[in-house]
Amino acid sequence: MRLLFKIFFVCLLLLAGVAGALWWWASQPMTLRTSPLDFRIAAGSSLRTAIVEMRESGIAVNPILLGLLARANRADTAIKAGSYSINAGATPHQLLDKLLRGKVTQGELTLVEGWTFRQWRARLDRHPDLRHDAIGLTEMQLLERLGISGSSLEGQLFPDTYLFDKQSSDLDLLARAYRAMQRKLDAEWIQRAQGLPYRSPQEALIMASIIEKETGREADRQLVAAVFVNRLRRGMLLQTDPTVIYGLGERFDGNLRKRDLQSDSPYNTYMRAGLPPSPIAMPGLASLRAALNPASSDVLYFVARGDGSSEFSRTLDEHNRAVNKYQRGGK
Repeated sequence: MRLLFKIFFVCLLLLAGVAGALWWWASQPMTLRTSPLDFRIAAGSSLRTAIVEMRESGIAVNPILLGLLARANRADTAIKAGSYSINAGATPHQLLDKLLRGKVTQGELTLVEGWTFRQWRARLDRHPDLRHDAIGLTEMQLLERLGISGSSLEGQLFPDTYLFDKQSSDLDLLARAYRAMQRKLDAEWIQRAQGLPYRSPQEALIMASIIEKETGREADRQLVAAVFVNRLRRGMLLQTDPTVIYGLGERFDGNLRKRDLQSDSPYNTYMRAGLPPSPIAMPGLASLRAALNPASSDVLYFVARGDGSSEFSRTLDEHNRAVNKYQRGGK
């Protein structure tokens, strides 16, 4: 009986010693390749896989001891996927705590109202915190990868500031922006004014993109929308420069010329009636709301005053006087 007690006591001392040694090791700073050091744990990673990923990222941690530490804390199945960052001086205990709490680092990207998809894509391609799976894909290939029907992503992505797990795919961010726009458009379509000359939410989205490019002034949006809605109702040409500029694409050099207005294209609203075939930019929520709830007004014309605001007119004579005053320097 005494022998068994002695064996048990020795084993207990050994376990205490191992636990003490493990606790001491877990409190010592790890060696990092760089500081701060960013690393990623992929979704579905086991503890063993996660340790391999961390070591490959530059964390010199003993895999056996870290595995023992995780199991001792019943944490071997509770680590969370994501992107992380640690600094010099971090200990295995702090590392494990970060993985258990899911203290991930996030990237941030602001996609701007009024930008075209070409501009958005350039920003995506340059962002250092994204995995660039979209590079080299045509727009049609992008649509297929995202499972989106249609011929273009123009206007289909909601402008916002997006937070994302570092080194997640740019395709995931595009999908989020697309779903966000669909939610916003559907919600505004339900609350639209009666009698609007749109046959579908897509036509409202096209109008919203024109409003977005025509004014950034909150007070003018609904009146700008009223001008274009009234023109559509009367069968008048929209005659809006931003659609022509969009149709020129990379040929536009910053100077819209008379010959551009007289050159026919699907986006030349000086020559073709109705809406252009697609949005011309990514509209924000304010422009969506203006397109679907324009001001109750019979205005048909507007001209820039030169201070960011616009002068609205009901008749061509009024408009010509406004043009003479604000653009030609007349009295």
